[in-house]
Amino acid sequence: MLKNYFKIAWRNLQKKKVYSFINIVGLGVGMACCVLIFMFVQDELSYDNYHEKGYRIYRVLHGEAAVDGVEEGSSTEDFWVWGNAPIGPAMQLDFPEIEKVVQFSGRADILFTVNDQTQQEEGVFFMDSTVFDVFSWELVEGNPKTALVAPFSVVLTESTARKYFGDVAALGKTIKGSEAAGRANAGDYTVTGVMKDLPSNSHFKFNTLLSLSTFKQSRPGIFDAWGYVDTYTYFLANEQFDKVNFEAKVPGFIEKRAGEDNGPNYTIAIEPLKDVYLRTVAQRQPGDTGSQTNIYVFSVIGLFILAIAMINFMNLSTARSMERAKEVGIRKSIGADRNSLIFQFLGESLIIVILAAIVAVIFVSVALPMMNNLTGKVLEVNRVINWQTIPVFFGIVVAIGLLAGSYPAFVLSSFRPVSILKGINKTDARGVNLRKGLVVFQFSLSIALIAGTIIVYSQMSHLLDKDMGFDKEQMLVIDYNYDEQVNNVSSALESELENIPTIQSVAFSRSVPGSHFPNAGTTIESPEGEMVMMGQGIFQVGLDFINHFDLELVAGRSYSRDYPSDSTSALVLNEAAARQYGYANPADIVGKKFDQWGRAGEVIGVVKDFNYISLHSKVEPLTLPFEAYASRYVSLKVSGDDIPATLSEVEKVWKQLAPHRPFIYSFLNEDFNKQYESDFRFRQIFTTFSILAILIACLGLLGLATYTAEQRTKEIGIRKVLGANIGSIVGLLSKDFIKLVLVAIVVATPLAWFAMNKWLEGFAYQVPVHWWVFLVSGFLAVIVALVTISSQAIKAAMMNPVKSLKSD
Repeated sequence: MLKNYFKIAWRNLQKKKVYSFINIVGLGVGMACCVLIFMFVQDELSYDNYHEKGYRIYRVLHGEAAVDGVEEGSSTEDFWVWGNAPIGPAMQLDFPEIEKVVQFSGRADILFTVNDQTQQEEGVFFMDSTVFDVFSWELVEGNPKTALVAPFSVVLTESTARKYFGDVAALGKTIKGSEAAGRANAGDYTVTGVMKDLPSNSHFKFNTLLSLSTFKQSRPGIFDAWGYVDTYTYFLANEQFDKVNFEAKVPGFIEKRAGEDNGPNYTIAIEPLKDVYLRTVAQRQPGDTGSQTNIYVFSVIGLFILAIAMINFMNLSTARSMERAKEVGIRKSIGADRNSLIFQFLGESLIIVILAAIVAVIFVSVALPMMNNLTGKVLEVNRVINWQTIPVFFGIVVAIGLLAGSYPAFVLSSFRPVSILKGINKTDARGVNLRKGLVVFQFSLSIALIAGTIIVYSQMSHLLDKDMGFDKEQMLVIDYNYDEQVNNVSSALESELENIPTIQSVAFSRSVPGSHFPNAGTTIESPEGEMVMMGQGIFQVGLDFINHFDLELVAGRSYSRDYPSDSTSALVLNEAAARQYGYANPADIVGKKFDQWGRAGEVIGVVKDFNYISLHSKVEPLTLPFEAYASRYVSLKVSGDDIPATLSEVEKVWKQLAPHRPFIYSFLNEDFNKQYESDFRFRQIFTTFSILAILIACLGLLGLATYTAEQRTKEIGIRKVLGANIGSIVGLLSKDFIKLVLVAIVVATPLAWFAMNKWLEGFAYQVPVHWWVFLVSGFLAVIVALVTISSQAIKAAMMNPVKSLKSD
């Protein structure tokens, strides 16, 4: 019997090749898209899961509590991961439930010299010796217990070790390291360990670990300063750890241990490692973070695509049900019961789904490199599909087959043989209404995806086109990493660079828009005459920075060579900082006293707020003190189109005045836009899968249009004999589908509006969601539907009526 069922199923597939192709390929591509999206989502959800003790690892967040204490469940949105160093040892002493504390510095970029070859190593951290007791990072050379104990010890990843030493064992080798500004003196580092490269699903990444004892030996005072921020603190809790009980003890701990440097409302919170990548809202992260919202969006798109593909299958199956009505009638009249018919039709459905699954496997294999390029990840099939998951995927395939084939199977098996064989049951209202409902559902999803794509593109364009309040075009930035030798020749360097005809201006600074910047506690005279201390970002800048970047002064003046005291007793800040201290009118803060990092004097000017960080955030308070010799970057405003020639001239000057330092440069607009890298990847992924979803929906519509044209062949022939033209016949065959698409527009608009407004909440500066977006989306859907349907409608309309009327 099974053999007979298989033969019938195979003959039906061969008999209707177009429908078979649409069903198998449409469903296969839909399943493949769902698998690809699942691979991406699974990778995002897997971050830091490889740590064996991950469920017991937490990290400390630093922030300010309300005056009456921290309320339970309060948000940590204003908390920082980056904080002070003394918190770690103090927690180790006062909380017996903490087994190990591991601390590390902010990222450092250091010049490494090996065999007279010098290069700047990025992604370097000063790390506690306990790191290998907490995190599951495997050393392939060296002892994890002692590798980072001694000062000037270094642990390299395998790829970094190969870069410097090739295939020679790196253990025991020496690397000459430059000064790490503010952290460690220059010295010779001994390689005490080589570890495997970090898994790609790590929430922060590095190439090199230097012993934290190097930092402590070079700058011991920092590790007792509660007000100095340059340390990340993680800890390993014991098996009995109770987070709620721990948090209840925090206020007493802070009162006992914290110094006055942090302010009266300083407090801490803790965050489990499992929440660090996707769920954290804290600021100053040690690495990139993901987006839980994007995970939801992509998961929904994956389900949408699979649903659309399944709807195609169900639509075509129910549409063709009448073609097999006589078969059902004959089978029932010779004794076939309903259960056997249901089994047969579900079996046929399963065969189609299994063939579609084979297509899906081929599609995934071909598309995976493109998916990796699209996502910036290294997704591997064996991480998702393996011997453990194959039964699960097989179960899903069976479930899809049963679900997609259930309605056709139950409808066909319920036909009455007498009515069928008499030709009475020529239409099925239930099937027609179901098909209409499914088409509306399909195109509602498609229209929502079209609208979403338009809004995503508009928002991304807004990020690039918005006036940021500073000049970032053709701005060449040279990174010399606080090198004192460069700062000592900064005047000569500036003079020589400005002599290049295509260099309009030059400015030195510790930070540039989009780069890392520290925060400072600044005391400024309030409107009431009191000296009030608050924290804000700080850009230590050279004399010409404000003019160089075309920052607009709204009150007071900029730094000037006419005022020598500006270098020690003047301060410029932005409008947000003026408001922070209670000055609604920026001019009112000019002339007020300030005290910041050992400098005291008067506020001399206020610049208009400019977006020095990404548009995900509002402009925050910022101070721009004049620090002539605390710079890391030299920025050059370039004119003309021959950039390579200008770069060549700049490099000659650089090698002449700073021959010891590599010429490391970039362009500010490119660096600044790197903050949106994940957003642009989101746009690419969203758009790609939206287009695939629409194509799959059109494939199903094409099948229905083909079937409808076949069913109405005689009607079309009669109409042509009576004088109907091609246009009227095309309109006849198209209008019912267009009506369904119009209904879909009404359904999709509020859903898409709500979903995209929720997505836009992740940006401080948003494009408005205009009504015309949905009008355009609906219009595009109608055009796509018309093009899809018209191909079959025109083909049917152009058929010879004599041939049409002869057809059976």
